[in-house]
Amino acid sequence: MTGGELVNPQINSFHYNLLPHGRVDRSPQRETGHGTSYFHNGLPDLIPDPYYIQAASYIQRVQMYTLRCAAEENCLSSSAYSSRVRDLDYRVLLRFPQRVKNQGTADFLPVKPHHQWEWHSCHQHYHSMDAFSNYDLLDASTGRTVAEGHKASFCLEDTSCDPGVRRRYACTAHTQGLGPGCYDTYHANIDCQWIDITDVSPGDYILKVTVNPGFQVQESDFSNNVVRCDIRYTGSYVQAYNCRITGF
Repeated sequence: MTGGELVNPQINSFHYNLLPHGRVDRSPQRETGHGTSYFHNGLPDLIPDPYYIQAASYIQRVQMYTLRCAAEENCLSSSAYSSRVRDLDYRVLLRFPQRVKNQGTADFLPVKPHHQWEWHSCHQHYHSMDAFSNYDLLDASTGRTVAEGHKASFCLEDTSCDPGVRRRYACTAHTQGLGPGCYDTYHANIDCQWIDITDVSPGDYILKVTVNPGFQVQESDFSNNVVRCDIRYTGSYVQAYNCRITGF
């Protein structure tokens, strides 16, 4: 798992207290997360890498008996849970990688304290967020969701960092997060790094990948949290192109 500088860096913004002296800001605040306090000067700023997704998306046909762990984590479309589905039946998966950089000035930390993190016995690690990313496949003409996107809960860590930046977070029971200048990388071959398109007909679609989708963790910039890719699906293979950062 390697990291590098993104081609399209975004400019960080900063929040200052502009209230008169002695006044207290009582407006609702988003959580800043639980974890270490090494980098709390400012805010995190997550940005997914569109080129990483575009370079390695592909179709895979997988039999149900190999997808039991993924099924437990609700990573398949609803038709996979029918009583008529057998272990030897195939699911069609649109697989793609994801690499997310924290280009802000503070750690991105899970909202939940670590004693509330969820243990996933199949994958043998803790998930510190209910939804770090959302994956959706949309009709290119109407924008309607055609494949049931799922909320991907992950084990946050510094997979790699920019030169001169030290990795501080790992996929453990106590220290999960994403530090400034570091990348959380998910290769296309890991469980749940997909959309189940078994029930989707060949055609033109849009893959939408959203990080921090519920704004659970405050960031300096939410305008760069979504990647959209144009998808051409032939029924046998898929082409991802024109991947770009967009608004929600």
